[in-house]
Amino acid sequence: MASRHRIKDHYSEQRIFDTRMLVGTFVVVGLALLLIFKLVWLQLFRHAYYLDLSQGNRLRRDPIPANRGLILDRAGKVLVDNAPAFQLELVREQVPNLDRTLSRLSKLGLIASEDLDKTRRQIKSRRSFEGVPIRLRMTDEEIGRFAVHRHEFSGVELRTRQTRHYPFGELGVHALGYVAAISDDDLKKIDRDAYAGTTLIGKLGVEQAFEVQLRGANGYQQVLVNAAGRSVVGDAAAGVQLSKQPPTAGEDLLLTIDLAAQQAAEEGLGDHRGAVVALDPANGDVIVLASRPGFDPAPFGRGLTRSEYAALTGDWTKPLLNRALRGAYPSGSTIKPAMALAGLQYGEIKAEEHQFCTGSYHLPGSAHLFREGKGGVHGSIDMRAAIARSCDVYFYRLASALGVDHIAEFLGPFGFGKPTGIEISGEKSGILPSQEWKRSYFKKPAEQVWYPGETVNLGIGQGYFSVTPIQLAHYASMLANRGTSYPPRLVSGIREADGRVRHLEPKASRSLTGISEANWQVVVDGMIGATVYGTAGGQFNGLPYKVAGKTGTAQVFSIAQGQRLKMSSNELLRDHAWFIAFAPADAPRIALCVLVENGGFGASAAAPIARKVIDAYFRSINLFPPDAPPAPTPPGAQPQAVRAAAGPR
Repeated sequence: MASRHRIKDHYSEQRIFDTRMLVGTFVVVGLALLLIFKLVWLQLFRHAYYLDLSQGNRLRRDPIPANRGLILDRAGKVLVDNAPAFQLELVREQVPNLDRTLSRLSKLGLIASEDLDKTRRQIKSRRSFEGVPIRLRMTDEEIGRFAVHRHEFSGVELRTRQTRHYPFGELGVHALGYVAAISDDDLKKIDRDAYAGTTLIGKLGVEQAFEVQLRGANGYQQVLVNAAGRSVVGDAAAGVQLSKQPPTAGEDLLLTIDLAAQQAAEEGLGDHRGAVVALDPANGDVIVLASRPGFDPAPFGRGLTRSEYAALTGDWTKPLLNRALRGAYPSGSTIKPAMALAGLQYGEIKAEEHQFCTGSYHLPGSAHLFREGKGGVHGSIDMRAAIARSCDVYFYRLASALGVDHIAEFLGPFGFGKPTGIEISGEKSGILPSQEWKRSYFKKPAEQVWYPGETVNLGIGQGYFSVTPIQLAHYASMLANRGTSYPPRLVSGIREADGRVRHLEPKASRSLTGISEANWQVVVDGMIGATVYGTAGGQFNGLPYKVAGKTGTAQVFSIAQGQRLKMSSNELLRDHAWFIAFAPADAPRIALCVLVENGGFGASAAAPIARKVIDAYFRSINLFPPDAPPAPTPPGAQPQAVRAAAGPR
């Protein structure tokens, strides 16, 4: 009997259909609910967000640059401010022929020929309807020249903008710094939104170090634009509410610099290459920071041409070099007060012990002569007189007795061999030599050996030992403070936009301890003697206060055995002249260092500049009345004639 097969199962098919229908209904209903939920979310909860996006398609926020903060001296006198200036702006879409327009501007002397390619690239990197600055800070003569030919330049306009103004020109430029165009390297480090609407940024000095405080916060204004991004004016913009937020001006810097003393320092240096740094021993405030030659910071704000920049960088006098922080030189005899203090501290010598100066010194077993400066002979001399009259032979012997490592150990806390920590960048460390330093500095074993003769040279601040003017000013401040160190600082306060001033507290650290007051006084007495009967005698006569100072002469080249030191007719072969001082000696208000490159002798070249700075500062703070009687001669001061034995140093 044949088997029976069911061809169609209606029940199963109906069940599958019902299941699919149910699942489909759930999917459709779920998707519908999800769509409704999304519509409700977008319309109710995200309405403000998408409204802003839609407004962004028709409203553009143009930045309003903030005014840069002022820079003031310690008395509130304006050293740097802002001034309106004209600049040329070009809108590319309105210029019929860009190359021809730039060429004609160049022929008028408004764009340097060597900058044409750079200007062209700058214009083409921006949108065609935007105004691009092609010449900043135009002079009155350039403005007049363009105005005469204005009708020839479609799409080129004069615009008024705020620019940096330096009322005193190059005065203090290495401390103040300058502003210049934002470079590609700057763009990698800055927040571009914070610099929208401006092309300048602080370079060097406090302009760079306090850029965040000085630049302020930009504002903005809304502008109605069409689909192409161009501004819409007239009836098309009627009834549109446009918001505007004013910028917040940058904060003002209150510097520690005294304008009168700064002017005296730079006038004293004149055309000489050199530096002056003066500090307030009580807190480390920088009263003067001068480096000569200087340069005018204003052209950097408008942009230097290649030839102008090449002229600055190629100048053999190096006007861009901040000699106060980056000039490293042998200290010469200015280091002798610290050497004397080290001898007393390590017990190698007594202050009253007399030694005989015959005009030369040689190490035991050596025929090499270390000569007295200028061939002088001091005869029997104690420590105070050795400092005052700058006896090399005395300090040759003392250095040899101390040894290089003791010298390095003692000089380290004075800050030699490391930066002082001033706020502005670029400070050099100098070199504080020791046996360990020489082993790490030189690669060849024969060059790593420390020789006894190098210790002798170190005793008078020659050889490998090198310092910067700011280090010597800090050292003079520590001598005035009996060992207390205040890191130099240029900014004492920041004035906010609302007028409130945030005062910055100085930081002090006790760098030298365990030295008796008697030992300190021996050194100070010797430095006072230097300005009364010693190497700087006669430079500070008639003052109502005492000055503690020390001259220094740093050799530029070595003198062979048997030759006599004489003033070279070639200025570049003359010795560098140093002078350090603090005053009044019994209650110091200023400590300073003066360097005159190739000046010859500290007494004749550097000490008179120090006198001018001290006088100007004390007049500025009204410390001594004009009719004050001169200070009495210290007990034991030697007559003026004694000075002739050693000559100026």
